[in-house]
Amino acid sequence: MATESKASDSWGVGRVGAYLERLGPTWLAGAIAAGPATMVSLLVAGASFGYALLWVVVLSAILGTVGQYLAMRLGLLTEAGIVAVVEEHLGSFWAWVLVVDAVLAAGLAQLVIMKTLADVSATVIGTAGVGISALADPRLWGVTWALILALGLAGGGYRVAEIGAKLIVSLVVLAFVASVFVVPIDPSEAATGLVPQMPAGVGGAVVVAGVLGGAVHITLLTMQSYTMGARGWTESDRDIATFDVVSSMLVAFGIFSLAVFLVAASVLPDAGVDPATLDAIQAAEVLGPVAGEYATWLFLLGLLGAAVSTLGGNTIVPPYLLADKLGWEQSVEDSRYRAAIVAVALVSAVGAFLEGAFFELLVLVLAFGLVGTPFVLAVILYLLNDPDVVPETNSHLLNLGGIVLFAIATVLAGEFVLEELETITEPTSAFVVVFAAAMALAIVGLVGRYVRERFGAE
Repeated sequence: MATESKASDSWGVGRVGAYLERLGPTWLAGAIAAGPATMVSLLVAGASFGYALLWVVVLSAILGTVGQYLAMRLGLLTEAGIVAVVEEHLGSFWAWVLVVDAVLAAGLAQLVIMKTLADVSATVIGTAGVGISALADPRLWGVTWALILALGLAGGGYRVAEIGAKLIVSLVVLAFVASVFVVPIDPSEAATGLVPQMPAGVGGAVVVAGVLGGAVHITLLTMQSYTMGARGWTESDRDIATFDVVSSMLVAFGIFSLAVFLVAASVLPDAGVDPATLDAIQAAEVLGPVAGEYATWLFLLGLLGAAVSTLGGNTIVPPYLLADKLGWEQSVEDSRYRAAIVAVALVSAVGAFLEGAFFELLVLVLAFGLVGTPFVLAVILYLLNDPDVVPETNSHLLNLGGIVLFAIATVLAGEFVLEELETITEPTSAFVVVFAAAMALAIVGLVGRYVRERFGAE
């Protein structure tokens, strides 16, 4: 019996080890989700409303897991990229709508994340006291990082940079988790934040949409089929794929989000920090209980690492979608795909020239991405319920989860758009409203098509 027990333990450890070695596709999405935009959204949420938005933070991890699981199922059951599946079963028009939707969301994120990376790089140089004024210019850093990004991704050498960046991000995440045990968190007061409520005042809807948009984002949903394809996963890999989704989004991302939010909600409101003018240096104060005098450096380097890691992952999304739509090989071996990566990387340098504080822009970019997310969720649910597309359609439980996810994303995106209507005379708000209207029409058209095909045939 003892021998059998040891063998069983060895088998169990070996199986867990094998699972851990194979993790990847959703962890890449999770690394992007836990990037600077999400970190800033959580900090602003805690600084602005205390514990009131805890329900959104918990919900974001759960719904993010549901969304990635549905995207994972579609990728495994079709063994093709999502654009190719849409092209084959819904037609070229709908494939282009999906591509435009995702490219706009990813493109805007690319510019703002590059602005973040450039500004933080300049701030690090300024904090270090380097006497060369040109090195403290964010525009110089934007061009520099764009060139590094283009050369690294086009040459296939991003892997080393990604590992290094994720290591730094992991250190920051650990610092926030450690802070939970140090800062004065009030459990009873925090529990009140589990009751859903939309904070009053200007900015509440944007912050809520930003927090949810970090986990439920069109970029994460569309990239899933391509990263799994790169791994060669098929239906036979469903177990590891499920473990990959749950461990990365529900566990790792969930712990990250909770830790950052709880620390921010406990420290920033009483620190006299104005959420409207919150910057990287002020936000670094939340790490004070753990990092002490090194809090600023640790936060800045973590934000830098998160921006590098997220920017690299986000850069490949538009080329993946375009390559799938135009029939290119999704590899740097294809010169057209490689040229698309270089173009996206170089154009991102424009982000360093944007005006405004990147903290505010990062929250806005996640909220904007959430506006485009209901359409891709509708597409995924449509395809997963079509027996001509997948050999195993969704169960009632999966459809319920998908519909709840779609409804919540739509409502929160709608709240954000309604808030933008108040300032529709501004170019940014006008663009958001027009984009939202186009996506709403696309969803209505898609639902109408589904109803005609299903109930018309009957």
